[in-house]
Amino acid sequence: MAEIVLDGVSKIYDDGTLAVSGLSLNIADAEFMVLVGPSGCGKTTALRMVAGLEEISSGEVRIGDRVVNDVAPKDRDVAMVFQNYALYPHMNVYDNIAFGLRLRKTNKAEIERRVREAADVLGLTEFLKRKPKALSGGQRQRVAMGRAIVREPRAFLMDEPLSNLDAKLRVQMRAEVSRLQGDLGVTTIYVTHDQTEAMTMGDRVAVIKKGELQQVEAPQTLYDRPANVFVAGFIGSPAMNMVEAELVRDDGRLSVTFGPVTLHLADAIVSQRPALRTFEGSRVILGIRPENMEDASILPDVPPDRRLQVEIVLREALGSEVLVHFPIDAPPVLTEDTRELARDTGAAIEEFEGRVQAETSIFVARLDPRTHAKERQSLELFIDTERLHFFDPETGLGIYDGPGG
Repeated sequence: MAEIVLDGVSKIYDDGTLAVSGLSLNIADAEFMVLVGPSGCGKTTALRMVAGLEEISSGEVRIGDRVVNDVAPKDRDVAMVFQNYALYPHMNVYDNIAFGLRLRKTNKAEIERRVREAADVLGLTEFLKRKPKALSGGQRQRVAMGRAIVREPRAFLMDEPLSNLDAKLRVQMRAEVSRLQGDLGVTTIYVTHDQTEAMTMGDRVAVIKKGELQQVEAPQTLYDRPANVFVAGFIGSPAMNMVEAELVRDDGRLSVTFGPVTLHLADAIVSQRPALRTFEGSRVILGIRPENMEDASILPDVPPDRRLQVEIVLREALGSEVLVHFPIDAPPVLTEDTRELARDTGAAIEEFEGRVQAETSIFVARLDPRTHAKERQSLELFIDTERLHFFDPETGLGIYDGPGG
């Protein structure tokens, strides 16, 4: 096993494109580290530099106690798992798994032992004589995992290995990969653009935007205390609602206003974010997660200062929950980060900017299926003001313990 260290690693292509900029990460021995971000953010390039498949422009990569910048990929003692499986169609499962060992001239008895052990761990024993075309997508991915496991490498490097699977199988394979990594205790770097995958699998998650590290933390910390607007909008599904707002003093209490709405802040959130007091009388970016709103009519004793009257324009019933969409008469947040988030979700930037001009934000709330919400009707929502998020509109940084951070 091995610690992996990226120390100020950058990648600049010949045409001047900066794919990765000064990336520094310490992945502990046996840790499962997930790199996540929008398509084209540089996460795969970073992984390929660790593997030796991309030349490092500057900085240093260490695996264990060895600098590997100039070490050939085959000598780095890492195993890579790709999204396209890369199986040999003319070979059966046994031979696909054993292929790398044969290249290394491993003796037959050792090959037999390792392949049988990997097949047993992965539930592939009964398929060892089958060709890849006779396997399901999940079985093919397990064969690719088996080929990596038998090498007994110091680290696994996984590049979106589940992206070709259907949604149900992805959920199953997420659990299998996490269990397998935990059982083997092999240091793992896992690249994905799927933030749900990142949150459910990683010991820690590194969020990357345009080649730059935004935040690296345990999944729950990313969710509870996002470092900036980009992380806040990227982590969570549906995405956090964000709106321009102002912190004011109302009836002696610190409150936040956006459009016609005023919400008194819970004492707990002010004590958790003492820097909020320095923004009194100033603009802030207010973030409200969809799951921190609920149909007030199904809750007991909702205080008046935590209620919000809205008009539902779209209702999506998902069985275990209901998503409702509604307009708020306040401008959405228009920054480089929110534009990048809109592009990542495929939203039209022109429409997004048009809503800014119209000073209308579209919010999404995630409600209990018992909700009385109906399209084109008004609904009173409860807002959990203990779970609001605040960001500095100038820097985009979360407002927590000090000015702008």
